[in-house]
Amino acid sequence: MTSRHSAAESAQPRDSIDRHIARWGREVPGLVPELEGTVTRMQKLVRHLQQKKEAALARHGLKLWEYEILWRLRSAGEPYRMAPTRLAQGLGVHPATLTNRLDRLQLAGLITREHAAEDRRSLLVGLTPQGAATWAAVIDDQREAEATLLAPLDKKELGHLAALLRVVALAVEEDGPPLMPHVD
Repeated sequence: MTSRHSAAESAQPRDSIDRHIARWGREVPGLVPELEGTVTRMQKLVRHLQQKKEAALARHGLKLWEYEILWRLRSAGEPYRMAPTRLAQGLGVHPATLTNRLDRLQLAGLITREHAAEDRRSLLVGLTPQGAATWAAVIDDQREAEATLLAPLDKKELGHLAALLRVVALAVEEDGPPLMPHVD
């Protein structure tokens, strides 16, 4: 006799990950289908979104490192400026590497470098209107890709999924650093 759980599972549509689990379940003793399915789906969905992000960046003529600089400047709040040292620290790159990257972004018209009014020895990197508009266009593309990905879920299901993932994120953060970098 079939249990209600397995009958409910068999009534659900099968995806490529179900086929993967069925295949490897025969090869890997102790494989837990729910665990393997959850982790594999998260990995593949994140990869899917990453591909969408890369396509959006390409449409707007940006490389990932360029977008990350624009994002970090935008996260500083108005007037979207910060010192190069703080920018390098936030991005986790060597200051010399950042200088070369800022040169390229300035030539593209996406950022400015100006002396700070209160201390002419200090330099500030800022977003230009073109840089802010480019950042916003990429964000719009990402938002659309995320909405499309999660469109099969209604608002309640989406809230439930977010709550479940928050439980996992909190457990990970309890034992280590935050998953999302602090924006200052």
